[in-house]
Amino acid sequence: MRTVDPGTLLRPAPPRSEWSACRMGRFLERIEAKTGRTFPDYEAAWAWSVEHLEEFWAEVWEHFEIITHAPYETVLAERTMPGARWFPGARINYTEHILRSLRERSSDVMLRSRSQTNGSLDWTGERLLEEIGRIQAGLRRAGVRRGDRVAGYLPNIPQTVAAYLAATAMGAIWCSVPPEMGPKSVLDRITQLEPSLLIAIDGYRWGAKDLSRAEDLARIRTSLPEVPVVLLPYLDENCPVPDGAVPWTEFTHEQGEIAIEAVPFEHPLTVLFSSGTTGRPKAIVHSHGGLLLEHYKAMGLHFDMGPEDTAFFFSTTGWMVWTLSISCLLVGAAMVLEDGDPNWPALDGPWSQWAVLEETQATYFATGSAYMAASAHAGLRPGRTWDLSRVREIQCSGSPLAADVAAWVYDEVNPDVLLAPTSGGTDICAAFVGASPLTPVWAGEMSCRPLGVAVESWDPEGTPLVGAPGELVATQPMPSMPVFFWGDGNNERYLNSYFGAYEGVWRHGDWLIHTERGSWVITGRSDATLNRGGVRLGTAEFYAVLDGVAHVDDSMVLHFEDGGGMGKLVLLVDADEGADTAQLEKTIRTALRTELSPRHVPDHIVFVESIPRNPNGKRLEIPLKRIIQGAVLGEVLDPGAVIRAEDIDETVRRVNRALRPG
Repeated sequence: MRTVDPGTLLRPAPPRSEWSACRMGRFLERIEAKTGRTFPDYEAAWAWSVEHLEEFWAEVWEHFEIITHAPYETVLAERTMPGARWFPGARINYTEHILRSLRERSSDVMLRSRSQTNGSLDWTGERLLEEIGRIQAGLRRAGVRRGDRVAGYLPNIPQTVAAYLAATAMGAIWCSVPPEMGPKSVLDRITQLEPSLLIAIDGYRWGAKDLSRAEDLARIRTSLPEVPVVLLPYLDENCPVPDGAVPWTEFTHEQGEIAIEAVPFEHPLTVLFSSGTTGRPKAIVHSHGGLLLEHYKAMGLHFDMGPEDTAFFFSTTGWMVWTLSISCLLVGAAMVLEDGDPNWPALDGPWSQWAVLEETQATYFATGSAYMAASAHAGLRPGRTWDLSRVREIQCSGSPLAADVAAWVYDEVNPDVLLAPTSGGTDICAAFVGASPLTPVWAGEMSCRPLGVAVESWDPEGTPLVGAPGELVATQPMPSMPVFFWGDGNNERYLNSYFGAYEGVWRHGDWLIHTERGSWVITGRSDATLNRGGVRLGTAEFYAVLDGVAHVDDSMVLHFEDGGGMGKLVLLVDADEGADTAQLEKTIRTALRTELSPRHVPDHIVFVESIPRNPNGKRLEIPLKRIIQGAVLGEVLDPGAVIRAEDIDETVRRVNRALRPG
């Protein structure tokens, strides 16, 4: 893997004369013809979209032919945060638009499922529509109505997609937790919603391990004795059905017509949960209208996606990416679902995401930046090992994508691909910064702010910054900002989460640099940013250097404050097996000193067995720091949602030993 400087141009923007080759270009050209405006470049189009917010979102509404059962009175009744009121008067349904696409492609394969538990399964649009109808009939028999909550303890499989669409089509509110979560984490989330029904599996296979969920489900049912449970056999199709539970075959035995409940724009569609690293997980409520418009914009414009595409979003059902991925059905694209360990039996094995890409002939790939980095540092050459010629775009999220890894994508995956590093959040189920088909690709950077997204980098006084890190803020409302937090009666937690730093401005909690060339760099969470003697250091810059150090398999940097001094900077390193750790420590210190600064040199380097990450590849810096400082693992973080959680106790011991005086 070659070394490149951050900001190296990897792919130029297309000339203005070629904009019509993509959906975003045609959308903007249509607006030029309609209004007389001119957009010489993407930045001009973006400026129009945020300065004329109402006009932009009205154009999105019209362009994607939003189905309305009652017209809207105005686009934005109040342009305030919080409290923006979008499209008052309109009555719509998010899922109705997916059903429209499925009916148009009823004979085409729309879901390609690849599962380590039950193998391969392809569903046509007609098959998915049938399952939605059957599930909805079961929901009606169970007494589920508009506004009721339906919870899924389910993996990323076709039945989960169908259950989500069946519930939301009738105006019920969906939430899901992935089966890798233990009962405490499940209950911390779904008990907040008081669900009317729980759909769960019996267990699943992760690599070579069969993991039963029978005992966990029993504990969950004990805490929710009034909630009916539907059991979907997955690990064992002949598994016993617990007393009082309804077997899946009985629940779905009746074929029914799919009913659509027209709801106001702001009616809850789904509830996504925060990580819970700073307290009880926030139950973030997203609306039908908000996700419908944001995801049409993302899929149909920024991702340039349509019926000719097959999209592979690698995700568990607990990540916002799963909710986003369902929306590729809005534009008629097919979906690839993978459930299992993509690193089993090896990173380049038959279950690798690269192998699934080839086998399903996917054209769009969305994965974690950590997976890309792992593939690059393992020396994989995916473009030579697998036929990836059909892949036209790769989106990376979850953590910053290092410049060297970005260059590796063009060298070793596909030289013609559009690489789209992206950063958003569960809070908006969309992107704050990312990419477009009309902007360049720079190594280690994100190329643009999405249309309609007024993001800036601010200092503590609210002054926009260029070339220096600041707080990521949104200065204008977005349709997909949460409607509210479930159970937050006076909106206190909602207000404190986003609007406590700047009045009327959304502070997201990421540390962001707006570069001189107009690109964007996330340097880490602002609450994980290190303060060394008053100088803020972003964690991403450490990882960008460490990812290039030979024999460093993974790393994590933590800072322990000492009341105003320099504090203690601790670097955790997962080294290659057999590495000379004494020599590696010297190499690391030299690299950080010469490539960054003396302030970046850690006080302690601690070698560990693994770096704690969640199943999506995100480093768990804040929870680990809290555990080292004395918090209880199960209260700060569910061990079931951590890769190699069994290593955490030993990691904590080693760090505490290093920090011990003397």
